[in-house]
Amino acid sequence: MNYFDFKIIAGDGGARAGILPTPHGDIETPCFMPVGTRATVKTLSPRDLSEAGAQVVLANAYHLFFRPGADKIASRGGLHRFMSWGRPLLTDSGGYQVFSLGPAARASAGGVEFKSIYDGSRHFFTPELSVRVQEQLGADIIMCLDQCPPADADPGELRQAVERTAAWAARCRARHRRRDQLLMGIVQGGTDAKLRRESTARTIDVGFDGYAIGGLSVGEERPAMLETLALTAALLPRERPRYFMGLGDPAGIMAAVAAGVDMFDCVLPTRLARHGAAFTSGGRLNMRGAALARKDEPIEAGCRCYACRNFSRAYIRHLVTLEEILGLHLLSLHNVTFLLDLTRKAREAIIQGRFQEIRNCLMRPT
Repeated sequence: MNYFDFKIIAGDGGARAGILPTPHGDIETPCFMPVGTRATVKTLSPRDLSEAGAQVVLANAYHLFFRPGADKIASRGGLHRFMSWGRPLLTDSGGYQVFSLGPAARASAGGVEFKSIYDGSRHFFTPELSVRVQEQLGADIIMCLDQCPPADADPGELRQAVERTAAWAARCRARHRRRDQLLMGIVQGGTDAKLRRESTARTIDVGFDGYAIGGLSVGEERPAMLETLALTAALLPRERPRYFMGLGDPAGIMAAVAAGVDMFDCVLPTRLARHGAAFTSGGRLNMRGAALARKDEPIEAGCRCYACRNFSRAYIRHLVTLEEILGLHLLSLHNVTFLLDLTRKAREAIIQGRFQEIRNCLMRPT
């Protein structure tokens, strides 16, 4: 079987529905990928995720490199077996996590030096090490090491990030050995249109089987993000899967789907759950609100998640206000299911040629 031979089966405007074959099953796009940073999506079991309809789970090479160690995971049969997830996996390189350390991380042409958040030990990540770690983990889709600048980066920082990301992409490509893994290149450049064009062109020149839009949804103004998203997506090869890194709000996802992006990930569903908030078609719902104490309806009418099929807003509010673990589990399950269903419905609408109609219904502020 020819894995990673991405096929576009339908289009509606810029939006497209596709199929990406992998060694652990086909990925039907557009799709949302729940984030399991340390090989677990917070409070949710693999069975929960499977029943919710998750096709792909994302884990992070940076965290797994430290705890428990990529070699230990490899010795136990790889990440799929280690976490009992039989469907596709994507591992992030850890670039974002390293650069989120700020001044504690020192980048150079060779790589980036930083202190472990676990024990303070010093380490030096190179593009080659990042690829080697991800090959040990054995995910279906792996990412290049890139430099992700902050939203307020000055022009010099943005230029440097583009230069290093391009150079590191070439080194990742040269180091990559496993042909049962799709290696994705990453485009940087902040919201600078000229740098985005340059970074896109240089990443395409290296040659990858998929491309990710990085360095957005990191604090920039919303209009600038959407404009840059549309610009970058239009420059990427049509025949390759496109991945927007770190996007998890419903309106943003719909805008990205409209621009032709295929895959999304974000910690937002479980993070919102930890803060007592739920996604609904009418916007975010604060589950601590006193008015919910008398509400017998589910979080979202018609939602197929276990929480909405079995429990009222009043009961979940009761759990959340008392900080019961079940409340966190139910909210996480609902929020993840909500985004999985959102992208599934978008896919169905694209195939039916009515995506714009569905998009307008779901583009309410959150």
